Amino acid sequence: MELKNDHYTYRVTWSADDKEYVGLCAEFPSLSWLAKDPEAALKGIRKVVAEVVGDMKKTGEPIPEPIANRNYSGKFVVRITPETHRLLAIQSAETGVSLNRLVSAKVSR
Repeated sequence: MELKNDHYTYRVTWSADDKEYVGLCAEFPSLSWLAKDPEAALKGIRKVVAEVVGDMKKTGEPIPEPIANRNYSGKFVVRITPETHRLLAIQSAETGVSLNRLVSAKVSR
C-alpha cells in the first residue's frame, strides 16, 4: 500500500542497539521500521504509515496533518526564568540588537 501525496516527515537513522537502520515518521512517533540498509528502512516506514492511515480512515480516527502542510506564524511563546530573561536583556542591550533578534539567532543555531 502506498499513500498518494505523502507529505509526512521521515527520517532514517542508525540504531546502535539494534545494529540496523531505523525509519521514523515525525507525525507518527510510535511507529518505526528496522532494516539492514537506509533505503529499506525508509521504504518500510512509509509502508507502515500508509497502512496505519488506511486503518485510521476506515475507523474514522483523525489523521495527523503532515508538518509540511501546516502554516506557521513565526511566533511562539517560551517561558523562561526571570533571571534568564534579565541576562538575555542585558546581552541584547550590550550587543545592540533586539531581544527578539538575539533569541531568534540563539534558537536557530
